[in-house]
Order: sequence, then C-alpha cells, then structure tokens
Amino acid sequence: MFRLWARTFQNNHMLNDTVICDNREETRTHKVFDALQEVCMQFDLGKPIWLDSNINDFRRHAKTRFRQDSFVEEIDFDYLEIQVIEED
Repeated sequence: MFRLWARTFQNNHMLNDTVICDNREETRTHKVFDALQEVCMQFDLGKPIWLDSNINDFRRHAKTRFRQDSFVEEIDFDYLEIQVIEED
C-alpha cells in the first residue's frame, strides 16, 4: 500500500488535508505524480511545478512543500505539503 498525505497551510495552521491511497503495481514516481494530481483535483488547484529544491527535499525526506513559486496561478495559502506516509 502506498499512501501520500497532502496538507495546505496558512499562517502555520492547517487548512485542509487528504490522504491518497494507491494499491497499483506502478513505480513510486508514477504513484507520487498520480497522487499529486488527485490532490490538486480535490483541492481545486493547478498542478505545481517541481523545482530543484522540491526534488531534493522529496528524495531526502519523502516530503516537500510547494510554495507560491511552484504554482502558475495565485494560491490562497502559504504552501502545499506532501509526504509519503506508507510504502510497499
């Protein structure tokens, strides 16, 4: 089971969160990208751009934060945080 937890924060307060579960036989990368797409659909967001800092954080900690500079459109929160909480 693969599970990714996504949360949005404003002024250090969590606004909303969701957990995406994936049981498919896919690579970890596909599961992460698909889960992020599902998160964006649930939160009604445009898909964020993976900057080098996001990639490095995610590789090291299985967690990253997408701030305004990762989004094309204006966001109404400080950042979107995603974290892998369970892997096969």
